[in-house]
Amino acid sequence: MDSGWYLLLFVVVFCRCAEAIEYAKYKNPSKSITARVEDLLARMTLEEKIGQMTQIERTVATADVMKNYYIGSVLSGGGSAPAPKASPATWMNMVDELQKGALSTRLQIPMIYGIDAVHGHNNVYGATIFPHNVGLGATRDPDLARRIGAATALEVRATGIQYAFAPCIAVRLLH
Repeated sequence: MDSGWYLLLFVVVFCRCAEAIEYAKYKNPSKSITARVEDLLARMTLEEKIGQMTQIERTVATADVMKNYYIGSVLSGGGSAPAPKASPATWMNMVDELQKGALSTRLQIPMIYGIDAVHGHNNVYGATIFPHNVGLGATRDPDLARRIGAATALEVRATGIQYAFAPCIAVRLLH
């Protein structure tokens, strides 16, 4: 081959690499959030957008469901556990398996897993159980509420879950 063919081959390979880099703009953390969101939304089909706006209950979630329906979020409501007496490791393995399904889609958008943790991470066997928000509010002890929130956050994160429906702040209005 003469040098002209090598140059042509180099240009073709370079252009293909540049296309691949451009294709992943929404994954590029150096781009602005606005640019990344606009790029991702422009690439998504209607089915992908609907799936990303959908939160399903854990009992119907599988890696295949995450992949085939582009599900954006999974929720474990009160009492929804992957197995009786599920350990933190069992929870983490389940969340990881669902995440693998979400990441195996064309756009590789990670899912968000949410859990009802209003009483602490009460769906996990052996977790600390705390009083309901109304009971916490009745203590009039903001430091206690902060410590309970921190303990719950630690237990939730240790199971691979990113989002908790956990103790909220309720302010009483005096009239």
